[in-house]
Formats: sequence, structure tokens, C-alpha cells
Amino acid sequence: MEARRRALGRGLGALIPVSEEEDTVISETQNDGSVPIGEIQPNPYQPRESWDEEAIRELADSIREKGVLQPLLVRRVGDSYQLIAGERRFRAAQLAGLERVPVTRRDVSDRESLELALVENLQRENLNPIEEARAYEQLGEEFGLTQDEIAQRVGKSRSAVANSLRLLQLPSEVREQLRSGKLSAGHARSLLAIPSQEKQIEAAQGVIDHGLSVRDTETIARQHRPEAADVERLAVESELSSALGTRVRIRAKRAGTGRIEIEYYSLAELNGLVARIIGMNQTSAAF
Repeated sequence: MEARRRALGRGLGALIPVSEEEDTVISETQNDGSVPIGEIQPNPYQPRESWDEEAIRELADSIREKGVLQPLLVRRVGDSYQLIAGERRFRAAQLAGLERVPVTRRDVSDRESLELALVENLQRENLNPIEEARAYEQLGEEFGLTQDEIAQRVGKSRSAVANSLRLLQLPSEVREQLRSGKLSAGHARSLLAIPSQEKQIEAAQGVIDHGLSVRDTETIARQHRPEAADVERLAVESELSSALGTRVRIRAKRAGTGRIEIEYYSLAELNGLVARIIGMNQTSAAF
């Protein structure tokens, strides 16, 4: 686990290195003093959508006794400050009734603010799979990053980012079960192999009702797969999806005709796919 934490967010660690203690995001420089808590706005790019209120109350109790031990990371926006990282401490400090909190100020862009908030949560494994996928989606759609660029910024492989984004293809009912923790990411990835969203919903509920394992879910998914001729198509779809890092569908028609559908999540992602496909063609031509 320690090695994994160090790998996350290469290039961002200088801004928010993480200690072994819970909830201790710090800057590489001394803090910039304290500011009125009322002058700090929440981070609009905070990827985390749900909070453990009991844990916030416990932290507030600790803050009342010992204060905020580590400064909040903020940036200046107009006449006030905007939180970058440390929202859990920020909420707890508000609950504790503090009038001022210690801060460290950094001048960063909107994209960097999202990256820092995302990396902070990933390092503590605070995000549920849907929150993580939404953050990657936002980096792609709003800030034009490719999956390769996202992976590099958060210290993960491109395939891990691609698999995370694929979870957003699940029906809303299944995404909510994943968000609430009733299903794991492993269960959800297995359910993606079921072609029908209606069947995905049905299978997900069965997994929850019977407490099935990921391996059991994989078995259920295989039972929903088309037989015979479609097996080869599914194998080719899987190979293309792995090579391109996104979902690929083959729509077969009569007499051996059809079309290939390749999904993308932003114009930058489309450009990356085009470059990758052209690169494959050039490589093939060299042999």
C-alpha cells in the first residue's frame, strides 16, 4: 500500500505530499498564516460527492481540543479564498465553530485545482468508483485531457483510467448501487459484459440480494453472453477495446457487412484515438 501511495500523482507530490497519518495533507513550504473561515469558498471541482457525517463530527471534536494541525490548501479568487484540498478539515472546522483556520496558498488553474483535489482523495482512497470516474470524465471533457494524460497526472495506468470511465456506461440504478457501496468496482466491471442494461440491473440486484462474489458475478455475466457466432465478435471487441482504451462495438449486418463504433469522451480523446489508429496503421505498413 505504501508503494502505491507514493506512485499516485507524480508531479503533484511537491504540492500535496501525504504522510502516514490520517488526513494530513501538507505543503512543501511553511503555511501562510490563518484566514477567517468565512472567506474560504468550497472547491467547485471537489470530486467527492458524499461525506461521512459521523467522521466529520469526530474530527470536529478533535479540532475543538487540538485545533487544525495541518493547513488547508487554498488559492486566491477575487477578494476571497477557494479551497483546493482539505475539505474534510474545512467542514469539521466549520462545525467546531472556528473563526480562523491555517492555510497554505497556491496559485493554480481550475484544472490543477481538480487534479489536486482528485489526487488527495485517491491517495486516501476516499472516493467511491463513480466519483473517481466522474472526475476523470471532467478532466477529459472540461479540460481536454486524453486518458494517457489523465493517467500520468494521477499516477495510474491508462487501462485503469479507461476501466474506471467504462463504469459510467452502466444504467443509473447500478451506478447508484456502486456509489453506495452495495456493489464493488469488480462486480460492476463484470456486469458490463452483459449486453442488455435491463439484464445488468436484474443481475446487479441478484448479486446484492444473495451476497455474490465477483467471480460469481463473472459467471452470471457469461450466462448472458450471446452464443456461437457472436463469441468471435465479442473477442474482437474486447481486443480492440483494450488496444484503444475505450469501448468498441461491432455492429454486424447481413452478408458479412457491418460497422465499428468507437466511443470517446471529449474532442481531445477523439484526437488521441485518431492518432493511435493512424499509428497502428503506420506500424502495420512497416512489416
